[in-house]
Amino acid sequence: MAETWVVVGLGNPGENYRFTRHNVGFRVVEALAMKHEVDLREKDGNIFGSFSLTGREVFLLFPQTFMNESGRTVAPFVKYRNLTLDKLLIVSDDLDLPVGRIRLKTSGGSGGHHGLDSIITHLQSSDFPRLRLGIGKPPSAEEGAHHVLASFSPEEKPKIEQAIERSRDGIELFILKGAETAMNELNRDVEPEES
Repeated sequence: MAETWVVVGLGNPGENYRFTRHNVGFRVVEALAMKHEVDLREKDGNIFGSFSLTGREVFLLFPQTFMNESGRTVAPFVKYRNLTLDKLLIVSDDLDLPVGRIRLKTSGGSGGHHGLDSIITHLQSSDFPRLRLGIGKPPSAEEGAHHVLASFSPEEKPKIEQAIERSRDGIELFILKGAETAMNELNRDVEPEES
């Protein structure tokens, strides 16, 4: 029987949110879907599809709840697929990392991220891997909500595009070679290539 994985991109649904900082999780998983020409469909408040990666079935999931309610659709999907939590990878943005920085961890808290909070609450566990992409800190705490719903600046765009590409390939590495190999690759800091 094929090993099953679920990779979840966190973001807000709707075209007007697509290129905001908060939606980089969606964009990474979208890049993976495009690479493997995944046929996406919508059902039960999710957009999802799957592809085969050397004998493993990999589901890609885009919750269509808003970010703060992500767990409401992720938890039932995980339960329905009878998935162990080490085969669930959540991809999200992170305010505490500089733009374009990537961090892969096998478990941990939410770091104040409401999407991760919701998933932890609904799964009743924080023991699942997560891949976080830095979106930079807002100028002040009061501007946090505005910051995550804003677009990247022209100077930041090359950094985030490279991070999305590295994350897309890093997810495959994680599934095929394991957490340690993927963390060694993704958690090192890489300067953006000059265009």
